[in-house]
Amino acid sequence: MTHTRIQPVLNRPGENALFIVLGLNQEDSITDTIIDFSANFSALTRSLTNRFPDAQFSATMGFSSHAWDQLFPNQSKPQELETFKEIKGPKYTAVSTAGDLFFHIRADRQALCYELGSIIQEQLKDVTHSIDEVHGFRYFDGRAIIGFVDGTENPEPEIAAEYALVGEEDLSFKGGSYAFIQKYTHDMDKWRALSDEEQEKVIGRKKFNDVELGDDVKPNTAHNVVSKAHDENGNELKIMRANMPFSNPSKNEYGTLFIGYARKFSVTRQMLEHMFQGDAEGNLDRLLDFSTAQTGTLFFVPTVDFLDGLGE
Repeated sequence: MTHTRIQPVLNRPGENALFIVLGLNQEDSITDTIIDFSANFSALTRSLTNRFPDAQFSATMGFSSHAWDQLFPNQSKPQELETFKEIKGPKYTAVSTAGDLFFHIRADRQALCYELGSIIQEQLKDVTHSIDEVHGFRYFDGRAIIGFVDGTENPEPEIAAEYALVGEEDLSFKGGSYAFIQKYTHDMDKWRALSDEEQEKVIGRKKFNDVELGDDVKPNTAHNVVSKAHDENGNELKIMRANMPFSNPSKNEYGTLFIGYARKFSVTRQMLEHMFQGDAEGNLDRLLDFSTAQTGTLFFVPTVDFLDGLGE
């Protein structure tokens, strides 16, 4: 029985992360260069992993709907891969922004993130242009920059693949994953003006020990209430988050790069619709009063086997 080799979407967020979004240039000649690079991507990452076995290095590569159409016109397409459509709510909007290729690089040593980032730039600079680059870091014990532990809603490692990886429902792309990214910036002056108790009601958890607030004190607008997704039977659906804080303090820039890996993008989208447009009771996510989505782009992260097969 052949074993499907998946990209490392299930890895922990790591100490450092580099998120790179590139756009494809318009020339017809770019396809071969990008296909060659993609076919060699697993060899490139394997080489760095082998050189620095203790650095917890990993990297994933994803493609937008537009890139898929341009690069693989004769291949079928993942069922839910589309250009993200903005979600406009009564107060705030989950914007849709450009992006064709996506790289999520993680390592305990920042030098390794830099190393792969510079190789990507060197090999793709003539066929792509930079759209965004975010340098994430682990903040204390895995906290977001607003001071609360992030990723607490992630499924347990034993069942994470069930929520993060495509299954039998789309056999051609089994083992792949839908990666949705949003760069949020936070109004820290406004956030710091809240007491710890008020902040806890925005998030729905205790700040110090991360214990969930009791239903008697937790508002219906709390982030961990509104941002849930459910199937038609009311069972909760999860995604795999690998969010990272980023900051340029001298520019008063504080943010979170949200990344959700999901078996179905429709699950992530349901979460976003609840946050921005309101859940079944019309509650909006109170966290959006302090956090602004600056970007929003959907990519598909195929299997390592798919990437390697591009070279044939």
